[in-house]
Amino acid sequence: MRKVIVNSTPLIALCNIGKLDILKKLYGEIIIPLAVYNEISAKGDSICKKEVDASLEWIQIGQIKNTLAKLMYKTQLHDGEVEVMILAQEENADLVIIDDKNAKKHAKYLKLNVTGTLGVLIKAKQLGFIQTLKPLLYELSDSGIYISSELIQLCLKQVNEQ
Repeated sequence: MRKVIVNSTPLIALCNIGKLDILKKLYGEIIIPLAVYNEISAKGDSICKKEVDASLEWIQIGQIKNTLAKLMYKTQLHDGEVEVMILAQEENADLVIIDDKNAKKHAKYLKLNVTGTLGVLIKAKQLGFIQTLKPLLYELSDSGIYISSELIQLCLKQVNEQ
């Protein structure tokens, strides 16, 4: 089974459009660091917290071992992003799912295999787990996730949608 570590923004984005289960379909199970769980739990009644809590049979909450390593990243990244990278290294993860541009840059520097929410949705479309990508991209946008029109067109082109 592949080890996939996920940050809070992709979880929130997928919960916002009712597609958290795509992660289960694609990867079987995922791991979220404790800091990510704490971020999505900040508002106790959030949709994302409820969906994650209801999915704990396939979502594991992981704790980093090297807490001192957090200090090196603290000034540039959020706790969840830092723990995603540390946990990915400790667990020898196959993939990290993270949306923040700066965090992706750090993850790539650490030689981690990285994708984001849009990459997950593109893969789900390519594998037949979703029928059309376009309405989901607009739902994400309507829910407050910024996606430029150019990026939307690029994503649609990758899956042969217009």
